[in-house]
Amino acid sequence: MRVNLPKQSFKKRLRAPAFALLALGLVAITPFAFGQQNVADTAPPALRIAAGDLLAVDVFDTAELSAKLRVSEKGDVDLPVAGSLHVGGLTAEEAAASIERLLRDDNILKHPHVEVFVQEYATQGVSILGEVKNPGVYPELGSHSLLDFISVAGGITPTAGKAVTITHKNDPDHPTTVQLDNSPDVAKRAGVAIQPGDTIVVSRSGIVYVVGDLGKPGGFLIDANQRLTALQAIALAQGANKDSALNRSRLIRKTPNGPQESRVLLGSILAGKSSDISLEDGDILFVPTSKTKTVAFQGISSALGLVTGVAIYRGF
Repeated sequence: MRVNLPKQSFKKRLRAPAFALLALGLVAITPFAFGQQNVADTAPPALRIAAGDLLAVDVFDTAELSAKLRVSEKGDVDLPVAGSLHVGGLTAEEAAASIERLLRDDNILKHPHVEVFVQEYATQGVSILGEVKNPGVYPELGSHSLLDFISVAGGITPTAGKAVTITHKNDPDHPTTVQLDNSPDVAKRAGVAIQPGDTIVVSRSGIVYVVGDLGKPGGFLIDANQRLTALQAIALAQGANKDSALNRSRLIRKTPNGPQESRVLLGSILAGKSSDISLEDGDILFVPTSKTKTVAFQGISSALGLVTGVAIYRGF
């Protein structure tokens, strides 16, 4: 369907909040506009027995040989009748096979059938860090997915990014990265099994602050793979007011040498006479009003002193 728009300059249209967001197609730039996932199809390796774990050893039809055994600091268990066996570093299935082999070799049983279940892990907790409301260590009791643990931690914060990294205890060199989004199948795609000892880190999204003589100044989230320009930032702030001095705008950026201030000719950019600029995480874009006598700007502090959101500057 074609929409007939009134003939007016692009600059005037940008000052109209409703049209600005529609014209620049910025609906996707929101705290919860997540992209596609990047999850390995292979499951993480099985957990391996470690010192302090409690094993439930069940020898079929032989109660005298069945027991609950604590793994020693050396990774050994003392089996009834069969004696000591090293199980540290084995999976539950491998430990069961080793016990069966020992029972056969020592002529204790001719055809043993053994099952091993890790009843308690020495490190049962799952660490949840980053942009969640209640970071900490949560017990792993039963089978739970990534979304279960994020929910237990109170959900994500308003500044959470897309990426969630899961570092598995038994394979720390190959972390799994999940890209969350708000599509209907997110639960299925983020159904990564979490195991005892895993660490979950929810990333932080970048923030660009747009303040001054605007419709709705504030902070807007950008993810690492997103690009936000000065014009898009103004549109997200619902456009500039009629008394704003666009060509006197200032960009304050954090650098290794401290905050750095530069002039931004937003009026010229709107008129197509200057190229739009890209904003980075932590940038502050300030748009003054033409009615303010202090628009000459005698430094960064005086510029930010004109707005109510001066507290954001303290992050520098």
